[in-house]
Amino acid sequence: MSAPGHHEPDLGPPPDVEPPTVDRLIALLDVERLDRDLFRAAVPARTQTDRLFGGQVAAQTLRAATLTVDVDHYPHSLHGYFLRPGSPNVPIILQVDRIRDGRSFTTRTVVAMQEGEAIFELTASFHKDEPGAEYQTPLPADLPEPDADFKWHKSLLSMFDAASPFEMHEVPPPEPGERGLLTSTRRVWLRTRGALPDDRALHACVLTFISDMGAVFAAALAVGGGFGLTMGASLDHAMWFHRPIRADEWMLFDLRPVSNAGSRGLVHGTMHTRAGVLGASIAQEALIRALPRSRRRA
Repeated sequence: MSAPGHHEPDLGPPPDVEPPTVDRLIALLDVERLDRDLFRAAVPARTQTDRLFGGQVAAQTLRAATLTVDVDHYPHSLHGYFLRPGSPNVPIILQVDRIRDGRSFTTRTVVAMQEGEAIFELTASFHKDEPGAEYQTPLPADLPEPDADFKWHKSLLSMFDAASPFEMHEVPPPEPGERGLLTSTRRVWLRTRGALPDDRALHACVLTFISDMGAVFAAALAVGGGFGLTMGASLDHAMWFHRPIRADEWMLFDLRPVSNAGSRGLVHGTMHTRAGVLGASIAQEALIRALPRSRRRA
């Protein structure tokens, strides 16, 4: 659900205006209940693009699902398909289907619609906390601390920082490894500009919002598709919540390219806390098409 050339969430004023706080993000996730399993989600009051940001739609859709889970089950995974571009001019209707309510697991399917057409479909699973053996992928080594006096990378995506409710410090990408393979195409420390409520499900929704930030761009960079050279659109998205982490505290979002074939690029991503706790993993496949020379940006 990204416009040609890729774009970031459009949640605030132009960069020369004071950045929005987290309040605007919370308002977007405050979906309105119309009936037992029917909700309405708002769209941003001001936009500079003609399409909704996919991460916003995914987060709002998950939020509707969480509001129908009445037991102590928390999101542990989601799988979604971006079906049509979302319009920034029409509210989103969210229809929840209660697939299963079990003692350990709960499952919901949600369809997000505008003007009678589905724009996004989500299946989310919720799990009751239980003990078990643990291991995790570690935080990448040799990274600067998020508040360090460091020359942060000024990529196109980090330039959206000034118009975002997220504070972002982008780490320069690592050098290609053996056979020119890229171990990462985007590493960014980020957190919300202000505290979030102590609502574990809400934090999962904010992480879902973040999970689509730069995923298409990271897939395009792996094949030399920088800004203005390709068009990209999110196709499908998956996320796993391993451990509860807060979106209002520094986390590292690391995106790694996996494959590109048939104009489809796949990236994997992880979200680690500053202390090294692996909170979530993502996978996203995006449509990556080279733009004709006549449409490329200088």
